[in-house]
Amino acid sequence: MTRSSVRFLHRGEVVSLTDVGANETLLDYLRLRRHAYGTKEGCAEGDCGACTVALGTLQDGGLEYAPVNACICLLGMIDGKELVAVEDLAGANGALHPVQDAVLRHHGSQCGFCTPGIVMSLFTLYHAGGRADRQAVNDTLAGNLCRCTGYRPIVDAALEACDGTPRDAFAAHRANTTERLAALNDGEDIFIGDEEAGFLAAPATVDALARLYVRHPDATLVAGATDVGLWITKQLRALPKIILLGRVAGLAEMRETEQGFYFGAGVTHAQAEPAMAAIDPDLVELLRRFGGKQVRAVGTIGGNIANGSPIGDSMPALIALGTTLHLRRGQATRSMPLEDFFIDYGKQDRAAGEFVTGIDVPRLESDHVFRCYKISKRFDQDISAVLGAFRFTVETGRITHARVAFGGMAATPKRAAATESALRDLPLDDPQGWEAICKALAMDFQPIDDMRAGARYRLETAQALLRKALHEAGGTASTETRLVGLRPEDTERAA
Repeated sequence: MTRSSVRFLHRGEVVSLTDVGANETLLDYLRLRRHAYGTKEGCAEGDCGACTVALGTLQDGGLEYAPVNACICLLGMIDGKELVAVEDLAGANGALHPVQDAVLRHHGSQCGFCTPGIVMSLFTLYHAGGRADRQAVNDTLAGNLCRCTGYRPIVDAALEACDGTPRDAFAAHRANTTERLAALNDGEDIFIGDEEAGFLAAPATVDALARLYVRHPDATLVAGATDVGLWITKQLRALPKIILLGRVAGLAEMRETEQGFYFGAGVTHAQAEPAMAAIDPDLVELLRRFGGKQVRAVGTIGGNIANGSPIGDSMPALIALGTTLHLRRGQATRSMPLEDFFIDYGKQDRAAGEFVTGIDVPRLESDHVFRCYKISKRFDQDISAVLGAFRFTVETGRITHARVAFGGMAATPKRAAATESALRDLPLDDPQGWEAICKALAMDFQPIDDMRAGARYRLETAQALLRKALHEAGGTASTETRLVGLRPEDTERAA
């Protein structure tokens, strides 16, 4: 079954749109069609958060609200969800929402341009469950930029309002909203437009996706649009054929396996956090700095991989862990080590009409030591200058096997083969002997100069990260090796 409309819930009513452009953004819909001007356009690239709205989605049968950057979210992506913009928060007779009221009383707004987006991010925290602490507030606001207040009054307002007990109209109507969203999930494919002239499609099954993509290998696959959205807003590209992946049943599957964890290509970074935490704490810290919550709510594991960016944050860590990638074209499937997928800058081992279906990430063994570090100009929400990931197999104080991968050092995410070879049989109790190993990185990488970092800086930083990983693996690290503090096992090993 196929329908030619996008349906979502807004202000308690089902909205059904048949005239949805393939490149139409949610921000344009709000401002140009609904004349809802509270949602602002700032950077138009998902960085400043001024355009933040909340999307209500059913997760495991329950209703969850997530912040989303409307500027790079395609309108078709909100099918089956509840849309909440800043104008929708006011109660009866224009009464302020508890978050708005707290921001007002704590003087959390000055020029006001960023305020709607901040309020919407805090609205999702208000409904997240549990009293918010300062770390939760800071993490929620990492994707919202404000140049007026210095954040202190905004944080104070959030700590007061987000007390774990939602008392707004959305909480009162939660059961009804959940029921209505469940009714919208009809399992039908969406197809709007013409196969020859251009279309917006949202298949509901992997089989339907495979058939459609084989017929239209020139179509653009869109998961979270955290990159493709910029093609539209910044590069002003017209993408006539778009296939949305957010409704594909099974593509967002996540499960534990005998070897580790399976992540479907449609699993978002936010959804992946619990499983990543079970693999290693460094993966969760990496995800926390992947982007603001707006990015993590929609950006997907498969999208970050298929994008193939040499500075994509997830790939070096997944490569170091020994991840296997799964692809499909039509009815044919194949698998490969993740590192073999990346051929050259902007080029991956993916045939026309072939798409990523998921990855298998092995769990760490008792003799494994894993470390992952991201270096960027800003701590939060910034592109990596260098990202290093290391998995050492340690037996009786020696490294018997190593997997080392870096991002930002080459045209693709890449393993450091010469360094891995040099690390074999390395004793961890002799830091003086590590220097020759660090120099081996110059055999693996000849980084370039660009606006994020210079070649010399990149190489020296990569060498420093390798030393850091070796210090922590050997238990000689001090509390100064980590901005966010030592992990418990490091403290125990050092003691």
